[in-house]
Amino acid sequence: MEEEPSDGLAPPHGRFLLGRYAGDVAGCAGVRLLEPGTGELTRVFVRPERRGTGGGALLLAAAEEAARELGAVLLRLDTRADLVEARALYAARGYREIPAYHDGPYADHFFEKALV
Repeated sequence: MEEEPSDGLAPPHGRFLLGRYAGDVAGCAGVRLLEPGTGELTRVFVRPERRGTGGGALLLAAAEEAARELGAVLLRLDTRADLVEARALYAARGYREIPAYHDGPYADHFFEKALV
């Protein structure tokens, strides 16, 4: 986390969301503006015991709505090569793979989706 801080996930230019299952925190997702109109999805995580329950899709939908509220019309994200299920979720929700938009050390695949 020190190498890749989550700066910007607080208002007015970002949001950090928690997903709950039966009252317990089951996952999280963050969004922030990279520039006017373009947001970034980051820190998406679902606890292993809650994976496969649809929580990832619900978090993704909530993050997209939060990005729209921030003024984003385009949402970008990066993910690692080993996160096969995450890449499948993004593709199933309309994200398309794009060229790299940064050179972070933990990013192997890059995606974006129009939010309009």
